[in-house]
Parts: sequence; C-alpha cells; structure tokens
Amino acid sequence: MTGFTFLAGLALDMASTAGATGWLRGKVKAVPSGDSLVIMGSTKAEIPPEKTVTLSSLIAPRLARRGGVDEPFAWESKEFLRKHCIGKDVTFKVDYTVPSIGREFGTVFLGDKNVAYLVVSEGWAKVREQGQQKGEASPYLTELLRLEEQAKQQGLGRWSKVPGATESAVRNLPPSAIGDPSNFDAMGLLAANKGRTMQGIVEQVRDGSTLRVYLLPEFHFVQVFVAGVQAPSMGRRPTNDTIPETEVSTDDTNGEISGESQQPPTSAQRLAASSLSITEVAPDPFGREAKHFTEICVLSRDVRIVLEGVDKYSNLIGSVYYPDGDTAKDLALDLVQNVRKGFARFLEWSANMMEDEAKRKLKAAELQAKKDRLRIWTNYVPPASNSKAIHDQNFTGKVVEVVSGDCIIVADDAVPYGSPLAERRVNLSSIRAPKMGNPRRDEKPAPYAREAREFLRTRLIGHQVNVSMEYSRKVGVPDGPSTVVSSSADSRVMDFGSVFLVKSENDEASSPSVNQPGVTNVAEMVVSRGFATLVRHRDFEERSNHYDALLAAESRAINSRKGIHSAKDPPVMHITDLTMASAKKARDFLPFLQRSRRHAAVVEYVLSGHRFKLLIPKETCTIAFSFSGVRCPGREEPFSDEAIALMRRKILQRDVEIEVETVDRAGTFLGSLWESRTNMAVILLEAGLAKLQTSFGSDKIPDAHLLAQAEQSAKRQKLKIWENYVEGQEVSNDSSTETKQKEVLKVVVTEVLGGGKFYVQTVGDQKVAAIQQQLAALNIKEAPVIGSFNPAKGDIVLAQFSVDNSWNRAMIVNGPRGAVKSQNDTFEVFYIDYGNQEIVPYSRLRPLDSSISSAPGLAQLCSLAYIKVPNLEDDFGQEAAEYLSECTLHNTKEFKAMIEERDASGGKARGQGTGTVLVVTLVDVEAEVSINAAMLQEGLARLDRKKKWDTRERKAALDGLEEFQAKAKRERLKIWQYGDVQSDDEELAPPPPRKAGGRR
Repeated sequence: MTGFTFLAGLALDMASTAGATGWLRGKVKAVPSGDSLVIMGSTKAEIPPEKTVTLSSLIAPRLARRGGVDEPFAWESKEFLRKHCIGKDVTFKVDYTVPSIGREFGTVFLGDKNVAYLVVSEGWAKVREQGQQKGEASPYLTELLRLEEQAKQQGLGRWSKVPGATESAVRNLPPSAIGDPSNFDAMGLLAANKGRTMQGIVEQVRDGSTLRVYLLPEFHFVQVFVAGVQAPSMGRRPTNDTIPETEVSTDDTNGEISGESQQPPTSAQRLAASSLSITEVAPDPFGREAKHFTEICVLSRDVRIVLEGVDKYSNLIGSVYYPDGDTAKDLALDLVQNVRKGFARFLEWSANMMEDEAKRKLKAAELQAKKDRLRIWTNYVPPASNSKAIHDQNFTGKVVEVVSGDCIIVADDAVPYGSPLAERRVNLSSIRAPKMGNPRRDEKPAPYAREAREFLRTRLIGHQVNVSMEYSRKVGVPDGPSTVVSSSADSRVMDFGSVFLVKSENDEASSPSVNQPGVTNVAEMVVSRGFATLVRHRDFEERSNHYDALLAAESRAINSRKGIHSAKDPPVMHITDLTMASAKKARDFLPFLQRSRRHAAVVEYVLSGHRFKLLIPKETCTIAFSFSGVRCPGREEPFSDEAIALMRRKILQRDVEIEVETVDRAGTFLGSLWESRTNMAVILLEAGLAKLQTSFGSDKIPDAHLLAQAEQSAKRQKLKIWENYVEGQEVSNDSSTETKQKEVLKVVVTEVLGGGKFYVQTVGDQKVAAIQQQLAALNIKEAPVIGSFNPAKGDIVLAQFSVDNSWNRAMIVNGPRGAVKSQNDTFEVFYIDYGNQEIVPYSRLRPLDSSISSAPGLAQLCSLAYIKVPNLEDDFGQEAAEYLSECTLHNTKEFKAMIEERDASGGKARGQGTGTVLVVTLVDVEAEVSINAAMLQEGLARLDRKKKWDTRERKAALDGLEEFQAKAKRERLKIWQYGDVQSDDEELAPPPPRKAGGRR
C-alpha cells in the first residue's frame, strides 16, 4: 500500500546485496494496471508489509473509471502483466519516487527477466522520456526505447497496424452494480445464470467475505458476498473513502492511483470530504487477517462464481471457487476451516440459498472452528451442553426392534451373530416422539406413542437400514437439549444417529423427500406423519446432519395437522395386560383364546429363548406365551443368550400366528407359534438351542414329529447344547452348581484395564504354545496391494504390535468407512491373545489363514472377587489401575487365579473389556500375597457387600478381607481420605428391575 514504511530486514527478505544495492524480494499480490504491481514481503508475519511499484519510465493505457471509457488496449495490457506476474516471486528495486503523488517507481525482475522489457517488447506500454533531468527515469531507459521502437515496427500490442484494431480494443462496459446500482439489473443477471458457473476476475477485496469482481465475458462489475459466511468488518476510514466516488480519481481495485497521468484529489475534494465528518471505526479483531487471507487467495486471480441469490441492495450472493494447483477450492469453506480456520462465521440467511450439503459442511466447519477456539473464536465460550459428536461410526444392519417412535435397535451386519455387540440401540437424531411410558411404574403411553411405534414397526422390522451415528448425550436428568448433567447424576449415554431405510421397488413411498435414490430418512418419515417433533438445539449442540430436511417435514405435518399436530382427540386403545395380572385371571381368559384355533399376534418382547410377551390385537390383550414341550437353557446357563438372540432376530415385533393349548400355574399360556408358516420351535431345536421336554406329552402339540426330527438333527451334528452328547446318555446343561473344589489356574497377567479388570494367559497351556509356534512359522509378506485385502469389523487378522514389532492375532474393532484407500488408513484392533487394544495403519495388517484365526483367543478376561475397584473415570481409578499394573505386569511373574465364579453376562464375543469374566482371587505365587487384599489395604478398593455371596465359604472369605479394608479406613488412604465413602443407600438399594424382553 502507498504510504507503508518498507523496512528492509524487517519487511522483506532482501537479496544478499540488499544493503549495498537496495534490491528486495517479494511476491506479487495484485496487478492494478498494465504498469503497476502490488508486492508483499516474503516474511513469516501473518500480514506481511506490501507496496505498490509502478514500472519506471512506462505508461500503460489507462483503464476506465466508473462511467468512463478505457483507453485502447488498456485491458489487454493489464491482463498481460497479471497473467505473467500474479502470485510469482520477484526481485525489485525502487528507482525514484514522486512525492507530489505519493508513488514509487522501480525495476522488477521476474527470475532473470526484466518485467518492463516484457511489457514494452510486446507493445503493451509506451516509454516516457520526460523527467530524466530530475533523475526520474529507469536505469534501463536506452534498452526500453530500443524495444519500443522494435514493437512499433512489428505492430505489436497498442502499436497494431491492423485496421479497426484500436477501436475493437476498447471494452464496452455494461452498467456497474457499484457505480450506478439503479441501472444494474441484478435479478435479471441472477435469473439468467442461476446454478451456472461464471468466470470472473477479482478486482478488489473489501473484507474477507466481500469481493468486487468483473464477470466475464460481459465485464459486469459487481459486488459479491461470499455465500454462507461473514468475515470480520474492516471498519470505516475518514479518508479518500469519504470523497464521493464519482469525483475521486483513485483505482478502486486496490485503493491506489493507477497511471502516471492521474492526479491526487484536489484540495476542494478533500475539503468536501472532511465536511462529511464520518467517524473512523477500527477493523474488528482479525478483520485485517481475514481480508489478507482472501486477497492472497483470489485478488487479481481467475475465479469461478456460482450465483446463489441477490440482497435488497442488488449485491450478489455467490459461492466462490479459486484454483489451487489442479484443484478448485471453496473460499467460504477455507475462511471457516482449513489451515487458517476461524476467519469467518457461518451466516444462516445467505447459507439458506445454497445446496443442503454445502450448507451442512459450512455449519460443521464453524462448529469445529469454535471447538478449536482459533482466530475469531479465541474467546468463545460454548453454551452448556451434554452432547458430543460421534465420528466414523457408520454401519448397516437389520432392524430387530422398535423401542419407540424415535428409538430402534439394529443388528450390526459386521458383528458376529450372538455377540453382545451385535445389536446397537440407535436414537433418531434431533427428534422426539411421544414416550411409551413404563408399565412397571404404572406409566401409560403418551398420546400417539403407540401409533408412532406401530408406524415404524410395520415399516422397519426385518428391513435393511444404513445407520450414520452423529452424536451422543448423557441422560438421567430432566429432558431438554440444554440440560447439563452433573457429576453426581446418572451417566447413562444415549447414541443418536440418522437411519436410512433401503427401500425395495414394492415398498410404500412413505417419505416426502428422498436423500438418495431408493433410500428414505426414517426420522423425516416419522416427523412428516406427525408422530414426532424436532428438538430445538442450541447453537453449539450437535444435531442431525439432515436438520433442515426435518424442519421442512415438521412444517408440512403442522400445516396438514397430522398426528400430534391434529386438533382431534388422540385414538384410545385399552389393552388388558395379562402378564401383570394374577394366574387366576389368565386362566379365566383361556376360553376366549381357545374359541378360535389360531390367533394373529405381535411379539412384543423376547423374555427367553422359548418365552415371549405377545400382543393379540383382536382380543386387545397381552399375554406371556411359551412353546409347548420345548425348553431353552436358563438365564445363567450356556447358550441362553444365543437362543434369545436368535428369537429376537427371527420373531421380535413380527406378525405371527399362535395356537394356545393351555395355561400353566404361573399364568403363562402354552402353545405353538408360527412366523411366515414356519414353526419357530423347530428353528430353535434345529440350531441346538433347545430341548424337547417329554414330560409335557406330545399328542396335542401340532408339528410334534417336526420337533422330534429337528432335535435329532441337532444331536447328530452335536450343535450347541449337544456338543458333548453321547448316544443314549443325557448331558446336563446346568453349569451354575458350584463344585466343592475351586478351580485354580496358573496364569500370567497380560493387560490391565480399569475397575479391577485384567487379562491373563494360562501358563503351560498347550494351546498357547501351539498358536505361538504357528505365528512364528509364518512368512510375513509385504503390505498387501490396496483393494486386495479389506478387513471388516469383527475379522481376525494378523497385526504388528507397535511396541516390539511382533506379529499377533487381532480382531478388527473399528476401521475406515468403505474400502481401504491408502496404506495410512488406520484400524482399531484388539489382540485376542493378550487383551490389549491399539490403532494401527493398514500397512501393519496382513490376512490370516482360517486355520489359525479360528482358534479361540488365549486372553481370558478376569476381575478381582469380593471387592469393587474404581473405574478409570472415577476418583483414584487411574491410581488403582497403575497399582494393579505394578503388581502384576511382569512377563515371567506367575499367579494363582482361584475362580470364585464365572460371569457370562458380557456374552461370549471377545473385545477389550467384554466377554465371559472369571471372578478370581489372584495370589502372587512367590510372595503368597493376595492382590485382592493388597488393593483393599492400599485404599484402592472396597468390599463388595452388595453382591450376594451365597456360600458359607465365600462369606468367610469376605469377612477375612474386612481387616485389610479397616486398616485403610483408619489411615485414611486414597478413597477413604474423607472418611467412609460407602453409601447406605447405594449398598442396600435393590438392583434395578430387568426390562422385559431380555438384554437390550
């Protein structure tokens, strides 16, 4: 800029001879005319100094002022210099200055080429000889005159001898939106070019998000606001900006006078300007930085503009894209995020003109900038929120249960069947359906709650869906998007996401808008039918990525008065719940169910593999129903969870048919159940997950011969409960009976988790040696070619451990979305033989032969018996984990693990912290010290009196540990530092009731 003090050594990176010759280095930031350049310093400053240099002794054709006319070849002259120099590194020197007009004239070299030579030799400027006596001349004047004469002889540029060339080299400028907006048809320009890409050249940057642009090829000179964002203001200056624009002979493209023949404002003009008395307003914080960032991206450069709208002042709103190598970058997105994120804020009103996806990206970028607190968000304080984003948790699966109008459970396709992680609860983002209530607390469903759930049930159960997880939120406090969860509140976490129904050609087109062909947004479908309302999120809160579509759907439902928006009374449905009634009432109801041979029913819950809660719509009642003559393993027995999982996937919330035979003493109705004409008891028996009970008698059971055949088939194949079956010998499945002699294992600890949990390997186990030998014998090849090996969630692969570079078996816990794209794509893996978990790149993974991968993992999850250890997030949880690690994590140190019980509630699938847990007393073999007692003595655990230790021996063990806890209490160690931390309410309160329908 004119007037900047340009200090060598402080402003620019000078050439080696700068001190002696005055040569400086910089980069061309703008080209105001065919004979002048704006050069900024090559420094590390965020806003480097800059100056405008006019090429010595040259006069380029003059560009038109507003309402004026170009001199011939003025535009071509400027374009020649712009295309050669913009963004290029140059070396320059100031030859002389003209104080009266405040301008500096100099020589500029582009590499080893004199820029003035290039301009003159192509005929784009003439050489001025006046002023030599004052020293106001280029040191290269002689050569410039020679080149000018040569260009004249050849008829180049402005010296063209072609007839009519001079006349055709004058631009025909249309009315300017800036100089005379009353004559500019902004709406007509928008209508003619809406959605089209227009070429332009940025002439001026007013602030970080406001540009003045020539739209080509018509040369419309317009002001464009970058759509969707607003950069900090540059304030107001009581300088030449206050002089009426029609009277000021300044170059509006850069705020500089451009052309040697131009004069500064007259004294009369300055006097008129000072009389306007406009108060100076300083730029907003980061306003200069945002403007500079935009300038170095687009000033004097070719850009592409997509017009989005027009404001009431005829300013155009548009998306601006500028070249960066071979790619095109979005200026709005770069202002909000990218390397220099935080230079602009999201602007709702102009973003509404954009495509939904572009708008979503800008909103997400602003949210990230706020979180990082950079630039304009340095002092940003987010509103209180109890939600956080979830990333990279997209999956596909089938819907197995509709909990309510805004909550479903999906069976993840990537997780093996029967795993406790196979079913994932998904709450629909940003919507709230009427609550279903809780019969155990005598809470009735809210109006339209049943209708909302039934609407989803009939459309989703058993159907394939795509799930995109978006955020999670802590609950346990009063509802509301802005509620903050205190540290003492229930810390249950709910996961929210968008669910898309993959529709077949015959499916009902139930959604008013479709995000993708053949895909329906389930939340939008529910809202549009009036079965849910939108959550009004605070600015900083996470929300659905499709929030705008949900708003539109809600607006349609309100206007149509659908569902909960209706003025009519909600439908009333009285259901007799016989599951909560007495056995006598159930027996009294039996004749009504036996009048018809078969009844249509809906399976509401799967209570166990063979017992269910059914709704019979015709009789408006719910009943407990069990298969006649078929029994699955009990809750604590092996394969119980698998039987429940199978029935959940096969019949939960499906339309079925039942035939009732009788009712037992507990009020459970016995009979047969068919889904799609398939007897579901047969499915259980064929899978080896149930037994026939001969004591019931089979003469009244339909399909009795099919049941017997199914059981025999499972026995022959030794499936599940029949895995140890011997012909003629019945095998008991009851593993809950405690043996008199405790099982003792010799183990080494391989990994310590929080809460007193850890992994062990059995010492001397032949399986361990066999697996280690097989792994050692493997020939590890180079990293696989991208595309040839795509590990998926749940796969067992070979992974290289980062600590010692050893290769081990590992299960994929999480990975990149879709196919692998590069060797640096990362995967979260669980080492099934050691229990630890880490993130490794694709280059450290290899496929594993099924003969090795199929063997069960060697790491066994354990927890310390009789005591409760703080979790990692609790007070002293970290210290407890560190102490346990110090005591146990030695490769050669052996321990005795006395198994007190086996906890199978975590299921059979493996993953860090999941699976069957051995509850043990861990004893150091060398020191004969119980680790359980040591944790108590250090004040890093307390006795677990809430758990029922049901044998005399176990109660004695609990009493024996009392003295270690008492010692820690007396000395106020760790968790006891403030006295007795145990809460009577916590210890004596009954456990929460288990929900009907089994595990959720």
